[in-house]
Amino acid sequence: MYFDFRLWLMTAGMRAGMLGGTALGLLALLCGIARYVFLGQLLVRVMDGTPWQDWVWPVAGVALAVLARAWLDDRRTVQANRCAAFIQQALRLRLYDRVVALGPAWFTGQRTGDIMLRMVDGVEQLQTFFGQYLPQLAISIVAPFAIFAVIAFWDLPTASVLLAGALVSLLGPATVHRLDRRTALERAQTLKAFGEEFLDGCQGLPTLKSFGQGKAWGKRLARRARALSTNTFRVLAVSVLTRGITDLGIALGSAAAVSLGGWRVYTGQMSMEALLIVLMAGTEIFRPLRDLRAILHQGMLGQSAAAGIHALLDARGEADDDQASASPAHASTQALEPSIEFDAVRFGYAGREPVHQALSFKIAPGERVGIVGPSGAGKSTLVRLLLKEFTLQAGAIRVGGHDIRHVDTSTLLSRIAVVSQDITLFHGSIAENLLMARPDASSTQMRRAAQAANLDDFIMSLPDGYDTQIGERGLQLSGGQRQRLAIARALLRDAPILILDEALSSVDTQNEATIQQALNRLMAGRTTLILAHRLASVLSTDRCLVLDQGRVVEAGTHTALMAQRGLYYRLMHDQAQRRGRSTPDMSGGEQASETKEGSGEALGPAGTQATGIGEARPEAAARTYAASSDPDSASLAEQAKSVSWRDALTTLLALIAPWKGSLALTIVLGLARVSAFIGVGVLSALVVADVRAGEFPSGVVLALLICAPMAALLHWLESWLAHAMAYSLLADMRIKLYDKLERLAPAYLQHRRSGDLVSLATRDVEVVEYFYAHTVAPAIVSIVVPLSVLGFLFYYSWPVALALLPFLLYAMLSPFLRRAHIDGLGGHASRWMGEMSAHLADSIQGLSELRVLQATQRQRARLMEVGSRYCAHRLALLRSLASQHAWFEVAAGLGGLAVAVVAAQQASAGQLPPAMAPLLVLVAVATFLPVSEISQVSRQLADTFAAVQRLHVVSHAQEAVKDGPKAAPQAGRQGMSVTFDGVEFAYAGRSADVLSDLSFTIPAGKVVALVGPSGAGKSTVASLLLRFWDPRQGVIRLDGMDLREMGLDDLRERVALVNQDTYLFNDTLEANIRLARPDASDADLWLAIDRAALSSVVNALPHGIRTRVGERGAQLSGGQRQRVSIARAFLKDAPILVLDEATSHLDTLSESQIREALSSLMRGRTTLIIAHRLSTVRDADLILVLKHGRLAESGSHDELLRHNGVYAELLRLDTVA
Repeated sequence: MYFDFRLWLMTAGMRAGMLGGTALGLLALLCGIARYVFLGQLLVRVMDGTPWQDWVWPVAGVALAVLARAWLDDRRTVQANRCAAFIQQALRLRLYDRVVALGPAWFTGQRTGDIMLRMVDGVEQLQTFFGQYLPQLAISIVAPFAIFAVIAFWDLPTASVLLAGALVSLLGPATVHRLDRRTALERAQTLKAFGEEFLDGCQGLPTLKSFGQGKAWGKRLARRARALSTNTFRVLAVSVLTRGITDLGIALGSAAAVSLGGWRVYTGQMSMEALLIVLMAGTEIFRPLRDLRAILHQGMLGQSAAAGIHALLDARGEADDDQASASPAHASTQALEPSIEFDAVRFGYAGREPVHQALSFKIAPGERVGIVGPSGAGKSTLVRLLLKEFTLQAGAIRVGGHDIRHVDTSTLLSRIAVVSQDITLFHGSIAENLLMARPDASSTQMRRAAQAANLDDFIMSLPDGYDTQIGERGLQLSGGQRQRLAIARALLRDAPILILDEALSSVDTQNEATIQQALNRLMAGRTTLILAHRLASVLSTDRCLVLDQGRVVEAGTHTALMAQRGLYYRLMHDQAQRRGRSTPDMSGGEQASETKEGSGEALGPAGTQATGIGEARPEAAARTYAASSDPDSASLAEQAKSVSWRDALTTLLALIAPWKGSLALTIVLGLARVSAFIGVGVLSALVVADVRAGEFPSGVVLALLICAPMAALLHWLESWLAHAMAYSLLADMRIKLYDKLERLAPAYLQHRRSGDLVSLATRDVEVVEYFYAHTVAPAIVSIVVPLSVLGFLFYYSWPVALALLPFLLYAMLSPFLRRAHIDGLGGHASRWMGEMSAHLADSIQGLSELRVLQATQRQRARLMEVGSRYCAHRLALLRSLASQHAWFEVAAGLGGLAVAVVAAQQASAGQLPPAMAPLLVLVAVATFLPVSEISQVSRQLADTFAAVQRLHVVSHAQEAVKDGPKAAPQAGRQGMSVTFDGVEFAYAGRSADVLSDLSFTIPAGKVVALVGPSGAGKSTVASLLLRFWDPRQGVIRLDGMDLREMGLDDLRERVALVNQDTYLFNDTLEANIRLARPDASDADLWLAIDRAALSSVVNALPHGIRTRVGERGAQLSGGQRQRVSIARAFLKDAPILVLDEATSHLDTLSESQIREALSSLMRGRTTLIIAHRLSTVRDADLILVLKHGRLAESGSHDELLRHNGVYAELLRLDTVA
């Protein structure tokens, strides 16, 4: 018996409804008692041989009591579920509000998977707690005393024995409660760990696969999955023990009451009527306890879930500390002029050296100021302090002359628009993402912002235009397009303070010039902070501030700072020189190489982590999206609708095949347990018959006292074995799910939301447990036992059997009646549960952006909408199931009554001994027990089939690439050659080609650059080289061998990829670097760290190389994350090196240092450089220029300049930018 006072406090506003539901339950209980009192009176009349006219009132009383009880129980269930749903919805919103209040700073040390599980699975566990456990607990406490009062009217001693048995059954489990709670908390921790790792693994699968570590992560997850199953089973083992104690109390209490009653009748101290009422009503006195026992486990899980929920509600973050120390907020939006002042600001992250020490500067209204400095100098931290994400440790920040600690946060944020280097886009349409900045913007204003970001033409070329869906985190867009969409969103916000944090780092030169001109116009009259490494971004500023070691060390215009030859000069000198050298001579000349014109469509992923829409021409883009009929792009819920009931059942039975032995033993134990239960009824009836005959059956009583606890023991063994089998199966299912996703990634993940996949691996797999532990064996038992009893009844008295048959058939078929309707409701509920999980993952990981955009309340409204739809479908499902269960109760009750009436007629006609009537009634009632167990799991069965349908979709999805049968060639001393031969490629379901007739060769040991406009297919080339996809036509060869013939991990072992979107796992810095080569020595590891200019970062971390970097590397700056990616490449030491904008987030000093190291790394290996900044590729042995997916031209830098084609035009734009 569990009770959590804090959970009870959450019921505020619904307690009257909950009490009303409990009252309905107690009335139903009284109807149940009345049913058995009337039934006892009927049987005593039959045994006394009274005429049938005297049976009318007892028969009518039983029938009315059965109908009334069913109706009251149905109303109670509906009321309880409605209250629970209301409490859950309110709790989720309360948790969301708490997450927003804690702020982004708190989440740098947390994991999305954990928080999401608390808000989704944790709150979902409370549905049973609030909807069933609490009402049933109240009924179970009152029921024994209510029934005692009724039975005591006939016989006080027997009533006392029944009450004692009930109290033992109710209170006995409390002896193991503490152990149960401890194991439940351990289980909650392992579920948290698994959910976190699964989310991390899903979102980072492209990175894992590029290093050939996808299967290794799978082994890590397998350990987590087995630990989760082991801990869950430990919880179940304790829970099964508590059930065993309850069962034992029920069995012994019932047997003792009948034995005592029989003795008292035999000695003349008690009437036969009273004994028959005890015999019949004994079932009812223990029924609430059996019902409580059935949901005791869910009550305990609710408590363990509550521990995580309480921890989240009790958590304290920077926002709490800031609010506690701040004075009352003031300053209206109008009064807050766009000036910024940092006054002796001191700040450091927990456990680290200060990032800022006495940082002071002022920015006047309308001033445009550049902020530069080495990577990790605190530029982005400066922005986070201004946005009040963190609390200052000393000093003050003022906006409009007001200390921001005294300014209302919403007022402050309404004055600021931000474009950061870590772009956050949300699942939804382009328009929805834009309107997050300004919900009341007109379509004209929205398009004007997109035009300024040079994005409108592309958007309007799509069939759905601004309604085009962009996928989770904008994965359907290229890196440049995501950044331009973020810029358009900031421009639409139209705030007087504009912050651009590496805003152009992913934009190619063709778009950079256009966007920079637009930004120059839009920055006029606005206070603008430009945080940048690139010279082009700060050239037009009024002045620059140079940060180093937490202070402003230089300030002035570009010209003045260059003249000082200080840190700014060292940061910008190389860029200035390269730009000078890169100014093209457009004197014309010979064609450097064969030029291939084409009209292919540029559609490809930004790096390996995204499928790009690309910089498509209008007509081609329209064809592309019009043809988007790839089944994989449909949502899991939509695809699940096509999975039949038979397919789902086949999937479930296929999984259990290896466990045939355990299943068979479970069935045998189930049959034995039900037989023992029926035996208790038979022996009890024989006690009555013998006592009526004037004998006291000592042998029968002894057999009864042995059989009763045996039934409890067999139930315990059956439950223990069934759950042991089920949870081993669940571990296998989770492992197989990840293994399948690993084979499907990254292509399949482009159309999936990671939060939905986590829900699939946690909640959906968990509900399948009901099928294996509570359905398979009981289903067989529910067929074998009723048929056996019917056979016995037909043999003994066929009229009695015929009377029972229609009611029993209905009861057996009831779980399948309206199955399609119920499963449909379960599928809809499951879909919205997945949507809720995905929405929360989006909200948590995008909290910083939501906060800046002041969109947290709109996201809350969406959560409320999704939650409301889930609750509506869930309540509809529960209503249908409650109605189904009520009709089952009617069938069972009237079936027992029909047997009693026909047995009475048979007895009055002399065709049946009157003393056998109670036995036949008890056997008939007992026959419904195994069927009722199947009926009770019907609700879980609906959830189970909805979950299995979703799992079936993933398990049967087609893999984009298949593992090859052969080993990849061994690399030579100069690396390996790479050949693309007539390659054509288009993403699944899209008609336009990303690459069209693309042919080129990279000789072993050469450095080849791949350039072209954004979306030209450059990153797609890298993805095909790693075999994330296979070309539709043509061949890609490595040292002459077709990639499709190679083992995938063997191929990827030979390629090291460094891309601009570095994914880091929530693990130590060491583990993230070792991902490239787990067996590397410490010496090799530290050499890679040194060569990637990462040593100073490591030394500054609180735990050095063993410091956890946070989710997606949140504890590191963008430049530091990119250096980790470069360190991985050094450590991997592969013969082929692919650098996709590898240094885009680095300052010049770090970039120069790393480029020297990369130059040495390139020696003796084949290198492919993908770049937007053409100044970084001028020294390549060969430059390939892509346009619309075709090779437009190729040659050296000088040759391409003389050709005066696409490359020369790109270089002109680069210089203009």
